Amino acid sequence: MNTPVSEERSATATEKVVDPDAGINVKPSQRRHHTPVELTPQANAKTVGTATVDDPIMSARDVDVFYGDKHAIKKVTLDIGRNQVIAMIGPSGCGKSTFLRCLNRMNDTVEGARVEGSITLDGADIYEKRQDVVQLRARVGMVFQKPNPFPKSIYENVAYGPRIHGLAADRVELDEIVQTSLQRAGLWEEVKDRLPHPGTGLSGGQQQRLCIARTIAVNPEIILMDEPCSALDPIATARIEDLIDELRASYAICIVTHSMQQAARVSQRTAYFHLGDLIEVGETDRIFTNPRHKLTEDYITGRFG
Repeated sequence: MNTPVSEERSATATEKVVDPDAGINVKPSQRRHHTPVELTPQANAKTVGTATVDDPIMSARDVDVFYGDKHAIKKVTLDIGRNQVIAMIGPSGCGKSTFLRCLNRMNDTVEGARVEGSITLDGADIYEKRQDVVQLRARVGMVFQKPNPFPKSIYENVAYGPRIHGLAADRVELDEIVQTSLQRAGLWEEVKDRLPHPGTGLSGGQQQRLCIARTIAVNPEIILMDEPCSALDPIATARIEDLIDELRASYAICIVTHSMQQAARVSQRTAYFHLGDLIEVGETDRIFTNPRHKLTEDYITGRFG
């Protein structure tokens, strides 16, 4: 349900200045910097926009994350929709990657981390004590910022997951899974003649697509991507973005990105984080052309970030 924006935003709604830098074509070189706007208590209490969707595959409700005494995520409620891409944007240190890591319990590996609230996958609480975390991470796969292929052959990188999860009855089935996964990741034609070669010998963009093939080989329901293109050149980035668009037909995808242009290109929904709060969420086109919270507008128009 939509909630009112802050009193400050409402009071100035009729005084909106047309900004030539506003919209989805903001270039980092054109950003203007000034002191970031601080959250007001009213803004901190509510998220602008619609955080829920019909028939979500994953739902977070009132999620708090603490690293020791540091309150990193504050009462975040957000749904992940089926067969769509949701982009999480915001300044460095705003909590978007921390929230992403909650979705497959990667924060379990961080000493002193504590997650409160509820996160469900197909209606089941992923933080329930009986939850098999290994199985969870097969259902909710992760692609990291820096490509991290195993020190194994290209074939073994993709075959590893299906083998340990018992998804192939024999070598023929395993070969089929490897080939299909590499094809879906757009890598098969480039590597089919060198499957025994080390995955670490591929280019950066190829390594990232290999990691995506490794993720989809275990047939996940959701793919989490933490700035998957930040270490790649523009050509490799374009191929990964095309791949994301293709994969959303089969998976829900949640991507953290510092590139607003990338968020505009690949996502259907966008969530803006600031200082651990989910400030605004909605359809990507609306977020970038008609943001309803001043903090969101200031960020996408380059006033801070």
